[in-house]
Amino acid sequence: MVTIRLSRGGAKARPFYHVVVTNSRNKRDGRFIERLGFFNPIAVKQDVPFQIARDRFDYWVATGAQPSARVASLVKQFAAATPA
Repeated sequence: MVTIRLSRGGAKARPFYHVVVTNSRNKRDGRFIERLGFFNPIAVKQDVPFQIARDRFDYWVATGAQPSARVASLVKQFAAATPA
């Protein structure tokens, strides 16, 4: 199954995540089909905490990709915060 999930990057104790589309059987930080955006949980002041290509996200969901619980909550949280 194709899934949309977070792939971890960054340094020790300074996480940075990429939002990727991948096969659910691949490793967390392994191969991916497409990179859709990023999530920076330790963003401060003017740093952007979350960015995603919403049109590509909607495309993948329409074709049957399942977002992880964390990605779904991030998209919902930041979609409500930013006007369309």
